[in-house]
Amino acid sequence: PDCIYFKDTQSRFVAFSKAFERLFKLSDTGELRGKTDFDFFTEEHARPAYEDEQEIIRSQKPIIGKLEQETHQDGRVTWALTTKMPWMAQDGSIIGTFGISKDVTAIKEAEAELDYERELFRVLLDNFPDSIYFKDLQSRFVRVSRSKAEMTLDLLRAKALAEQSGDGPKELPPHLANVEAFTKHLTGKTDFETYQQEFASAAFEDEQQIIQTRQPIIGKLEHSESGKWFLVTKMPWINKDGDVTGTFGVSRDITALKETESKLEAAHRRLIETSRLAGMAEVATDVLHNVGNVLNSVNVSCSLTLDRIRSSKVSSLSKVSALLMEHRERLAEFVSQDPRGRQIPEFLTALADHLGTEQIALVDELQQLVKHIDHIKQIVAMQQTYAKVVGVLEPVNPLQLVEDALQINAAALLRHEVKLQRHFHEETLQILTDKHKVLQILVNLIRNAKYAMDDGPAVEKLLTVKVDNDEKDQVVIQVIDNGVGIPKENLTRIFSHGFTTRRNGHGFGLHSSALAVRELGGSIQATSDGLGAGATFTLILPKEPPHQSPETA
Repeated sequence: PDCIYFKDTQSRFVAFSKAFERLFKLSDTGELRGKTDFDFFTEEHARPAYEDEQEIIRSQKPIIGKLEQETHQDGRVTWALTTKMPWMAQDGSIIGTFGISKDVTAIKEAEAELDYERELFRVLLDNFPDSIYFKDLQSRFVRVSRSKAEMTLDLLRAKALAEQSGDGPKELPPHLANVEAFTKHLTGKTDFETYQQEFASAAFEDEQQIIQTRQPIIGKLEHSESGKWFLVTKMPWINKDGDVTGTFGVSRDITALKETESKLEAAHRRLIETSRLAGMAEVATDVLHNVGNVLNSVNVSCSLTLDRIRSSKVSSLSKVSALLMEHRERLAEFVSQDPRGRQIPEFLTALADHLGTEQIALVDELQQLVKHIDHIKQIVAMQQTYAKVVGVLEPVNPLQLVEDALQINAAALLRHEVKLQRHFHEETLQILTDKHKVLQILVNLIRNAKYAMDDGPAVEKLLTVKVDNDEKDQVVIQVIDNGVGIPKENLTRIFSHGFTTRRNGHGFGLHSSALAVRELGGSIQATSDGLGAGATFTLILPKEPPHQSPETA
């Protein structure tokens, strides 16, 4: 498999092995005769190879086991381990060189890949802020990250300084001098030599359990002797043969998070109680308005049902019954010979068909009535859910908020025959906001769009709702209608208090929406090409309100 070759004093191929067909992708090695490396390799490789061979011819000294990078003219790069010798004639004169070249490309690629993986691992251990560690079957440290060494070193330094007495200079043991020295010292040690018995015993038991069962421990919350909180994950360390050789793990310091969580919980409890009372009136208003929309549909269903019952042909049965009772003594004769009696079977058949159709229509209408009543229940339940969290900032999925707003207005949109189109970006970011306020804004915008389309020129009412992110990682929600439109002069006034163009409008819906979104750090704007051209309302919400965090909200 190795390439064997003889070259003359001008480094031209004289004899060669069949392996060159594979290296140079030749159909016949005879093509090599009289050629040089310059015919197959780039100057980058051919020149040093030629100079090596000329030096051998000059000095008669061989080159043994030289690693060469071969750059081919077709762009390939191969690696070879080469041995070249002087080719001597019988009289002792040099007539060229000969050599053997072993292809070690696969080995070099494996080495490069291994070096890359080692470098990745080193970078991870040297720079990752979380503590990473590997332990053997006796829970002794085999390898630790720099962050792990630094954290443990700080703890032991504090202990060592606290144990020293006197006013003189305090000296630390050599292994506590720096991170590098302590990392070497920590290798081969266990937690019992760095932590208190209680903490070390718990960690040791966890690791031995992992070794025995091969079951990892994921996201365990631990409170250390230093008072810090850690989120710990430990895994079985399994070698390539499938045997457990120890454990490895990652510990993340979440002390700041736990402290913030505690403060948040206290603030959240206070805000929940305050916000529940503050949002009661607003929630009640929306419940009445939205339930009223659905009740309109309930009223329509009830009216249709009553009309069908009043116009039912079931009363005709009493006439047939009376006729049959009148001739009950000669019923057979009446049905077979009397002109009126002969019509009874045909009449009953037609009546049965009519009553069947009537029953189906009544059942369908009653099913619609049940759906409307269920919708009322959903609206009340949804509004109660939002009322419980009014005034509280929390992570919110904007897509779900928009869906809830559409659900609240679903009955009104259906009753007004509004066609709905959704254009939702599925990867829309979560935001930290007051979802009750945002819901009220969305419900108001959708309701206004419905009213605008009632008065608009379009035959088909079309409401389009878009949700996406912008380049600033803000959430952009657009409510687009093909309704009556907004004159240019009104675009700057539409969010002013008391301004309205709708009959019986109060003029504070859009104004209150503008105030609410401003508190949330966002913005709202309206655009329109004028009367009859529809309108677009754009609500922009930041990832979180400015100058606020979950702790201070």
